[in-house]
Amino acid sequence: MSLLPFRKAEAGPPPGALAPLLAPFLAGASIEVMPRTAAAVPDFRALLAPGTRVYVAHIDGTPIADMVATARRLRDEGFEPMPHIPARLIGARAELADWIAAYRAEAGVREALLLGGGLPAPRGAFDNSMQLLETGLFDGFRRLHVAGHPEGNRDIDPDGSDRAVMAALRWKQAFSERTDATMAIATQFCFEAAPVIDWAGRLAAEGIALPVHIGVAGPAKLQTLLKFAIACGVGPSLRVLQRRARDVTRLMLPFEPDAMLAELARHRAAHPGFGIEAVHIFPLGGIKTATDWLSSRGATSQVG
Repeated sequence: MSLLPFRKAEAGPPPGALAPLLAPFLAGASIEVMPRTAAAVPDFRALLAPGTRVYVAHIDGTPIADMVATARRLRDEGFEPMPHIPARLIGARAELADWIAAYRAEAGVREALLLGGGLPAPRGAFDNSMQLLETGLFDGFRRLHVAGHPEGNRDIDPDGSDRAVMAALRWKQAFSERTDATMAIATQFCFEAAPVIDWAGRLAAEGIALPVHIGVAGPAKLQTLLKFAIACGVGPSLRVLQRRARDVTRLMLPFEPDAMLAELARHRAAHPGFGIEAVHIFPLGGIKTATDWLSSRGATSQVG
């Protein structure tokens, strides 16, 4: 018996039909690049609205000079660079201070995403983003984002609960209240709205009021998304891709996040207190593919 038996296609709106609903929800959407993928883009001004926030992903092994150069290029082309600061990749406090000094002096960086970094063990003095915040080295930054996991994180909570993840977010909420930092939660990508809606409700119940920038995979081939989803530990919403894989008529078509985002947009319209503030695009199918999709859905820059 096949693990993914074929079935009939599910009816759905034609491509782009949800654009009027999505355009307001996508206002201020951000996107992510790596230095090596950014190097293949001749000019980001041909792809993105002016002022778009662009996260610069710091993958283990990437020289800090390449990270700073990418941030500087984005700044020069009229965008807001937000480099990743991965705690477990940093050797010592002095190294972190050097990174921050270079980002600020050479690229005018005033925003950063602080996260654990993905290594199984810290390379030096820092294990998590809370320790980075406690250094005081980010004083003066306009905006600081921290990581969120709507479907949990087995690296942080191996037992499948969300106890440690929620405890960390409560700490970050308290940090935002005792400092002048403008903070938000940037999440891992998801493929289904229901787990996101449930998670946002859980945050509110826990007293976590940090606005959420929900991670979404940009258009990509199903095989590509499955590979990234498994590698990144995406949980319950993986079933959306599995259902898609069973549909022979859609198997070779790129997956687009319209349906998920439309459901979130409708929920926010019906619940004004809903904590999703913005959308963050992971361009897993390529930067040009993701930016074309954003443009076709009426996305505009509105960085806050």
